[in-house]
Amino acid sequence: MNEPSDCIFCAIVAGRAAAAIVYRDRHVTAFLDLFPVVRGHVLIVPNLHAKGLTELDADAASAMIGVAQRLAVAMRRAQMPCEGTNLFMAEGPVAGQTVFHCHLHLLPRHGADGFHLGGSFLQRLAPSPEDLAAVAASLRSALATD
Repeated sequence: MNEPSDCIFCAIVAGRAAAAIVYRDRHVTAFLDLFPVVRGHVLIVPNLHAKGLTELDADAASAMIGVAQRLAVAMRRAQMPCEGTNLFMAEGPVAGQTVFHCHLHLLPRHGADGFHLGGSFLQRLAPSPEDLAAVAASLRSALATD
């Protein structure tokens, strides 16, 4: 994939922009968010540019989750409070993505961190069993065309 010249995450991966790198391998780089929502907020990005999850190579996607798991373990060992974690990924402007290089947020959480999931995230729909079955059938059909 071509690297956009204005992608800050590509610049960080290439070493052209400063970042507090916490992990790097052949697939991904993880670094601290410059504008964290909690102390220790990490971004995990694929080394090759992918705008979002749908463009992401399967090996890089797998590596992102694997690194998130390793870092979650490390966060509990580190000198920071970490009683749990949140993982978050936004794809596309409608989902809240603002940097268009796929990235996974890993947030170490503790009871007094002051961060709250907001908006309608915790508001849940109440679909009928028929609607659930229709959505599941539609996704299974779409997966069969892979």
